[in-house]
Amino acid sequence: MALPKGPVSTASEAEAVLFKLVEVYDRAYEIAAAELSLSPAQACVLGRLDESCGMGALAEAVGCDASNITQIVGRLEALGLVSREPNPRDRRGRIVARTTHGDEVNKQFEDSFAFARSAVGRLSAQEQAQLTGLLRKALGDLR
Repeated sequence: MALPKGPVSTASEAEAVLFKLVEVYDRAYEIAAAELSLSPAQACVLGRLDESCGMGALAEAVGCDASNITQIVGRLEALGLVSREPNPRDRRGRIVARTTHGDEVNKQFEDSFAFARSAVGRLSAQEQAQLTGLLRKALGDLR
């Protein structure tokens, strides 16, 4: 199912602008991933592997089910970006870790995905602090 291209309703201009921000952010993320021949999901998983972890924890961290994470990690492994090793505490499970090549590709992705830095960089320090406070308030318990 595809996500809507705009707000479900136009309750407020703030809601419409927030939706546009998310849309532009997502598109910039897709472009940065594609430049490295990765899907957005692959870039996301690669970015979550600052430390090795189990497949279940990784699936939970990125918000997908176990079968989906298995496919994503399998593709990353085929590209030489991650490795899967048996979990020493549970031989049925696997531990996933970025390879040296995976670290390099992840760094390239982080360097090329400059949308948030660029957007926030247009604001003064005071505006950044105000925005941070307002976003935290809007997120409330969703953080």
